[in-house]
Amino acid sequence: MVGSSSSSSSWRNPSAENQQKYNLVELPESFVPTKEEEDLLQAYESLRNYEKEAARVKEQAAKAKLATADLKYKQSIATEEVNEDVIEPIEQKVKAKKRKKRPVGAPHEGDNHDENISDEYESEHEEQSRHEKREAKLAEMREELEEAKQTKEAAEEAMRAQLLQEQEAADIESGPSLKRKKMEEPLDKSALLAHLDKHTTPPHEFSKDLEIKSWEGKVLFPDSPNVSSWSPQSNASHPNEGALTLELPDFDISQAHHGQGNNTLAIKFTSPTDAKRFSLNIAGPDHADFYSVLFHFNPRALERGGQVVMNDKKEGNWGQGLNIPLSQLPLIFGQEACTLVIQINGNGFDVFLEGEHCARLQHRQPLPDGKCSLYLQFPSTDDYGSPESWTVYRVWWGNKKPMAKADPSGVPGVAAKHLLHPRKLFISGLSRIATQAEVDERRAELERAFRKYGGNHGAIAIVPKDKAYAFIELDTERQADLALQEMQDKYRLNRARLSRHEALQEERAAAEAAANDGQKKESSDWD
Repeated sequence: MVGSSSSSSSWRNPSAENQQKYNLVELPESFVPTKEEEDLLQAYESLRNYEKEAARVKEQAAKAKLATADLKYKQSIATEEVNEDVIEPIEQKVKAKKRKKRPVGAPHEGDNHDENISDEYESEHEEQSRHEKREAKLAEMREELEEAKQTKEAAEEAMRAQLLQEQEAADIESGPSLKRKKMEEPLDKSALLAHLDKHTTPPHEFSKDLEIKSWEGKVLFPDSPNVSSWSPQSNASHPNEGALTLELPDFDISQAHHGQGNNTLAIKFTSPTDAKRFSLNIAGPDHADFYSVLFHFNPRALERGGQVVMNDKKEGNWGQGLNIPLSQLPLIFGQEACTLVIQINGNGFDVFLEGEHCARLQHRQPLPDGKCSLYLQFPSTDDYGSPESWTVYRVWWGNKKPMAKADPSGVPGVAAKHLLHPRKLFISGLSRIATQAEVDERRAELERAFRKYGGNHGAIAIVPKDKAYAFIELDTERQADLALQEMQDKYRLNRARLSRHEALQEERAAAEAAANDGQKKESSDWD
């Protein structure tokens, strides 16, 4: 309301023009603004008065400059007219003299006719010579006047341009201060490389593009200011000799599957050009000196043209390896530093090199239920005692949003077939939530809405933070079918996919049930 154009308009009684323009209404007479509102309105009014005064001063300055320029222009025109008034009488006198003939005197006695003719010729010749000189002088004066006129016109154009520039400068000064950035001189190649090196991420630090937040995790290595890096012992004879082992605390697969809790391991390392291999292992709580391994990552520079092998190990026996050619991955060997990120979710271990999703090793062994600690190992050698060569600068463990795309098909190791969960439903089309209070509120809402399909224990809602979807787990497959039919008008429902971890759990449960049935059958046969 403060910016009304009418003098009679105010914030309490806006003018009819402003009411129509800004869709305003008059305030009742009983309305009393607070002191803060009064101060704010007064500040707005002062600002508007300042703007009007600045515009008025600028307009006066522009008019004064234009008046000065106009006066100079009129003076130049008057000078030109005076010059023309001086030249014109001179030209008329010259023309009159040209028309006037010179009088011939009476002939003396003794003069002959030839002498009279000669004298007349000479007088005409002299008159013609004087006329030519006058014409030349006039032409010279005309040229000087034309040159002076052109000079004045050029000066007037320059003055107009200068006034225009000054007016633009005044407009800029009265508005926001905008300055064009001065272009730097082009750098030579060496200077350009030196300039780029200043912004290169140090080997012992993670890039800002990785968006690792200190409050969402912890740096596990180095754990002391006196230690800057780790490398395998050159004289080690077996993998555990001199190996670096780190605990990955507070891991919960039920949270990690939805991008919550500790789910991300980030490693900054380098491996020399002449290195043949290096590896790392991630194991569960009962690994028995890494006799069983959930995830094994092993780049090999010389084997089959170079490849990365990912595998698992169960009670000392390696599974079937997932082999990916090095030519399909970002450079690993011979780089100043590389960043390896491993994210654990319900489907497996997602591997990222320099931010690129390179592979996924699906879970081959059931992960521990509930919150537990995993263990990370950097072995010194392979199983045969061959040395490994690399340097680890930094290890971080914490929470990070899932980096994999919604559809990771095409990534090595990703299974194309997805089984459907018999009792879990996927709810999409929800509003995105960000706070824990909103998560708790949505969880309570969904569990209350699906209560009758949850059996004796009720429905269990899984609500990820900062997502627009949720999961609801019901009592039986029959109840899930009923919920799909009866709740479609309230929620957008679909069958949830069965994660690899859940599939392994079901396989283990089925195997245990089959074993129990076999034991019961044997006991009944003996009876």
